[in-house]
Amino acid sequence: MVPPLRCEEDSMSPTLNRREFVASAAAGLAAARSAPALGRAPAVQAPRNVPPVVVASANGHRYTNGGTETCVETAFRRMTGGGDVLDALVAGVNIVELDPEDASVGYGGRPNADGVVQLDACCMHGPKRRAGGVAALEGVRTPSNVARMVADLTDHHLLVGAGAQRFARQLGFTIEDDLNTERSRRLWLDWKRRIDPGHYLDPDRGLDSDRAGEPAAAARRDGAGLDMLAEGVLTEDELYGTINCDGINAAGEVCGVTTTSGLAWKIPGRVGDSPILGAGLYVDGAVGAAGSTGRGEANLYNLASFLIVEQMRAGRHPLDAGMEALGRVRANTVEPRLLNGRGLPAFGLSFYILDRRGRYAGVSMYAGENSRYAVCTENGAELAPLEPLLEGSARG
Repeated sequence: MVPPLRCEEDSMSPTLNRREFVASAAAGLAAARSAPALGRAPAVQAPRNVPPVVVASANGHRYTNGGTETCVETAFRRMTGGGDVLDALVAGVNIVELDPEDASVGYGGRPNADGVVQLDACCMHGPKRRAGGVAALEGVRTPSNVARMVADLTDHHLLVGAGAQRFARQLGFTIEDDLNTERSRRLWLDWKRRIDPGHYLDPDRGLDSDRAGEPAAAARRDGAGLDMLAEGVLTEDELYGTINCDGINAAGEVCGVTTTSGLAWKIPGRVGDSPILGAGLYVDGAVGAAGSTGRGEANLYNLASFLIVEQMRAGRHPLDAGMEALGRVRANTVEPRLLNGRGLPAFGLSFYILDRRGRYAGVSMYAGENSRYAVCTENGAELAPLEPLLEGSARG
């Protein structure tokens, strides 16, 4: 598949070249002649016969839940078959939510510090200008479906915790006592043994008095997940979780959905960026969509998905808009605990982006062997490389 072309110069220099100067001058004259009404944002006009496309995080083209199609394949087929775009995208992410092999969302997602799986999700419908979300929802394997019901059946956007579960039960969703799988529970126990070795003993090691009394146990609490990542016990996707999936049909209708089990072993009740409008997902039906995976707090501090859509509203290509957001996150990451040995962000963050013209991009803070995102067009589905902002890795 041929990668999308950028509509801007590759240079990030603030100095305008001749083409940029002429273009900006012409734009200024046009704006002076026909300024929009106060408070009305300019809209990106969609051309006729937009090339349909679905983009998602990499797990959108890795899991089938025992079927024959991945998330992006299902979403694209349903969307181009005449189905509502958001319905198609939700059906796609349901595959990942229900697949116990994916350890980042839904059934078998990473539990919190108490061993309980709490799920977040958000969806936005561009044509209808509606959105819905749930957070800290327990017992429902497909939180994206509940988020959709919040959008369709209530005047609210976000329901959380016990209230979100009660709403789901009232609508007939099955409420389960435990969404852990054998693997998710085993990894949680491994994590507990690392942070509290004096109480959670490893039968393969015995009491291990040196480890049980080690003074660095408190520090180990913060680094246990990263240790497990470095050892290959779990992947970065498993540590941070999440699937984002966005799509546009031939009519230029844009929608998006994000669903997650959140940060592995988080403080109970923690809600990340995924269900928050403008952070884990943002859709403007007149402009495009953007969603994310990775460190949610970094995204929340910058409302980066909203920033990306606003950059596209101003005329930037999805790739350049995504790079702008990553650059903003990098500049605003100043706490030493969040920086690696090079003084750069010590975490991953990725965005999946498309505009109303059918152009798309995937960007990430760093490159890596697993730095891919899922794309499905009329030519089929594939995992394409994410464009990195920085060289090297988050670990330095």
